[in-house]
Amino acid sequence: MDRRRFLLSAAAPLVLGAVPALGARRGGTPLALVTADLEGAVVAVHITTGRVLRRLVTPADPRSIESLAGTAALVAHTASGRLTLIDGPSLALEEIAGTFEAPRYTAARPDGRVAYVSDSSREEVVVVDVRRRRAVARLRVGGPARHLSLSPSGRRLWVSLGTKADRIAIVALDEPLRPRLVTSFRPPFLAHDVGFAPNGREVWVTSGDRGRVAVYDARGGLVRSLAADAPPQHVSFLGGRAFVTSGDDAILRVHRRSDGRLLRSTALPVGSYNVQQGFGVVLTPSLSQGTLCVVSESGAVVERRRVARSSHDACFVMSR
Repeated sequence: MDRRRFLLSAAAPLVLGAVPALGARRGGTPLALVTADLEGAVVAVHITTGRVLRRLVTPADPRSIESLAGTAALVAHTASGRLTLIDGPSLALEEIAGTFEAPRYTAARPDGRVAYVSDSSREEVVVVDVRRRRAVARLRVGGPARHLSLSPSGRRLWVSLGTKADRIAIVALDEPLRPRLVTSFRPPFLAHDVGFAPNGREVWVTSGDRGRVAVYDARGGLVRSLAADAPPQHVSFLGGRAFVTSGDDAILRVHRRSDGRLLRSTALPVGSYNVQQGFGVVLTPSLSQGTLCVVSESGAVVERRRVARSSHDACFVMSR
């Protein structure tokens, strides 16, 4: 047996074995929901076994998917201008009422009751009342809103204004249903992804035009700049570490959050752009390979499964 494959198979039970216990405490089965972009579907995958449980038929082009407190997931269908909600326990799908032109990404409040969706064509952030299943407010942000991240306190939202953005908008959410644009600023490169760290005191901004990542304080002051792989990169956080993917270079970098030190680089399938964390592991799907990789806190790939022809995004939910 190949040594790398042997080590992967040996490590997987140790890492994934803790996931069912988390599910049992929360009263369900932890699932990954993965977009199948070209097939008009979302694939439900059992995290610990990698087994595909269901394929949910959706409107065309399910591009991004975001967990709502683990109980549901919001799916943005960019090309068809629609937004749908998948209930975690039942995996039933409902449509969100409202006008959307090109919904892109979602950031949800910790309780999952309110979500903020970027609409790049309308240059807006749209407020969605999840319980009412409808859009209830809109805010113009001055550019083609794309990636966005909500502070752990729920008081601030950062929005990257484009896939290669020359500005980042900062939105105040003192009243969750009435967002207010505070300011915008120019990063040291054309920005792509933004991500609040769990402590709420720092925001990581990845690049859309070069191999760099910038770390800011929550007020917008630049703290440090780090080397990265080919743009665009995406970022997520787990256990005091930042996980930065480069889909073009097929690399995952694991950084120590406190000082940015590089701890590990891990090979991924090419096209592994987006990255999300939950249940003590990290998910990264591949847009070009249609794979889903489950990564441990240390940065090791412990599960790899092809689930679709193309997979743009993934998130975690709790099912029955």
